[in-house]
Amino acid sequence: MQGFVVAVDRGRYTCLVSDGDTDRRRKKDRRGAGGVLVTAMKARELGRKGIVVGDRVGLVGDVTGGPDTLARVVRVEPRTSMLRRSADDTEDTDGIERPVVANADQLVIVTALADPPPRPRMIDRILVAAYDAEIDPLLCLTKADLAPPADLVALYDPLGVPFVVVSKGGALDEVRERLTGRISVLVGHSGVGKSTLVNALVPDADRAVSHVNPVTGRGRHTSTSAMALELPEGGWIIDTPGVRSFGLAHISADTVLLAFPDLVEGSLTCPKGCTHLGEQCALDAWVAQGHADPVRLASLRRLLASREGAPDPETD
Repeated sequence: MQGFVVAVDRGRYTCLVSDGDTDRRRKKDRRGAGGVLVTAMKARELGRKGIVVGDRVGLVGDVTGGPDTLARVVRVEPRTSMLRRSADDTEDTDGIERPVVANADQLVIVTALADPPPRPRMIDRILVAAYDAEIDPLLCLTKADLAPPADLVALYDPLGVPFVVVSKGGALDEVRERLTGRISVLVGHSGVGKSTLVNALVPDADRAVSHVNPVTGRGRHTSTSAMALELPEGGWIIDTPGVRSFGLAHISADTVLLAFPDLVEGSLTCPKGCTHLGEQCALDAWVAQGHADPVRLASLRRLLASREGAPDPETD
């Protein structure tokens, strides 16, 4: 049977399988609106191959979804995308890639406009991860009733990143339009209103929400693991735990540069090993000659600086 991994918990994988025309018990669960939820474990022959939320897998064994039943995952289908992050943002990071979700085609960066205030460095780092995974980014700016979005929108306008703005009790029509028919992964640091947004989009999702600490300005981690939720209008959202850092040690500068096609040609005459941040970088001359907008170069360098692992004052 083919399954779609909607949750992972301590070596157990909750997979949604189509109920087809069989007489298996249909499990009326918020995540199983389109089929039966089956609990599975990884087959030994898969070895150390990781399985994450969003994976499409092959299952054998008991796939009825009944109580105390357990199927086996024997195959992981080829992935169309993989969102990854490294262990942390410090210079001594181990550089090991941590898979976040598989097969997403849109990365929704959820950030509050106030309470807590926006953290552009964090947004930059998540954008780099989106470009690396070749996933379409979308900025979702929450708590617009507390602060205007203009300044933050202007910061990302040169990158051409689309955005939606939501406020407490406001309509979510534009958000739903952006999500319908897609597999979207929601990422953001704690307290930005991500779980509140999920609960509004999927009324019976019942994701726990928290309040921001008035002293530290941080939210408490309420979502402890990634979970895929089916949208009533069609498509999926994958809610992820709130993050306070997003390591990029596994991503090269050239990978980031590929997200700026107007600057790639100008980089061909850069000295070997150029980080595109130093004085010898050929991109300065490329921009001076009118081949690209200097704002675009500044945006590229801001993203490249964000992956260098320098201490982030917004994190601590």
